[in-house]
Amino acid sequence: MLKQILQGMVVGLANIIPGVSGGTMMVAMGLYDKLIHAITHLKSEFKESMKLLIPIFIGAGIAIVALSRLFEFLLGNYPIPTNFAFCGLIVGSLPFIVKKVEGHTVTLGKILAFLAFFGLVICMAVMGETGGASADVSFGLVNVIKLFGVGIVAATTMVVPGVSGSMMLMLLGYYDRILTSINDFIDALVKFDIQGLIAEMGVLAPFGIGVVFGIFLIAKLIEFIFSKAEIHAYYAIIGLIVASPVAILLNTDWSGFSVLTIVISIVTFAAGWFAASKLGGES
Repeated sequence: MLKQILQGMVVGLANIIPGVSGGTMMVAMGLYDKLIHAITHLKSEFKESMKLLIPIFIGAGIAIVALSRLFEFLLGNYPIPTNFAFCGLIVGSLPFIVKKVEGHTVTLGKILAFLAFFGLVICMAVMGETGGASADVSFGLVNVIKLFGVGIVAATTMVVPGVSGSMMLMLLGYYDRILTSINDFIDALVKFDIQGLIAEMGVLAPFGIGVVFGIFLIAKLIEFIFSKAEIHAYYAIIGLIVASPVAILLNTDWSGFSVLTIVISIVTFAAGWFAASKLGGES
């Protein structure tokens, strides 16, 4: 269970950092197929599904709550070494994914799947440079519906390997506000500020419900795709994964570039690679 909680923390952390894909981390750690199966068969295999989902969700929740401020700080002050660490995690995951397609003939269709999804991530990275203004989340029916819809979009992009849910939130203009709401909610909880808790729940509740709905919706679709074209799907995932480090580095602030920074970044890259090797594969 401890390993699954740690894996969940990696997934949760990936989902709060723009450019890093939680879905990619799931694939890297041998969790993706199992999680999709557990979600889509929750009713028929409730006990077994919950044995997997509970520690993963606990770990993801711990990471989002405890580490959002830390990585906000690290990305703000040490963006190059921090992003290289995530590149190491992603690149270190490739051997586990490549094994999924070993022994299968390379065809034009598989190459096109790779190229199409490689291009998708790069396009998102280029678009993501614009960031987006923080959205209006004042309490009201329209904004509640918007937050629910944004939650669905975020969930679907969080689950798809190689696509960054947090980057999508940034493009929609909701990233800063959602992250701020999480931090403000924790502050209010620590201070027992009931009014503050209620105010932030007005943002987080509809968004969270949308996320849960979106996860179940996309899980069904992904299971269908894998049942019909599994190897093509893995080629698409490989394209997404290969493009992810490029996307991260495209959106990295290089203003602090120096020889020392690059040396430290090589170390953090190696640490990420090592972590991927230990957390990856079958549980």
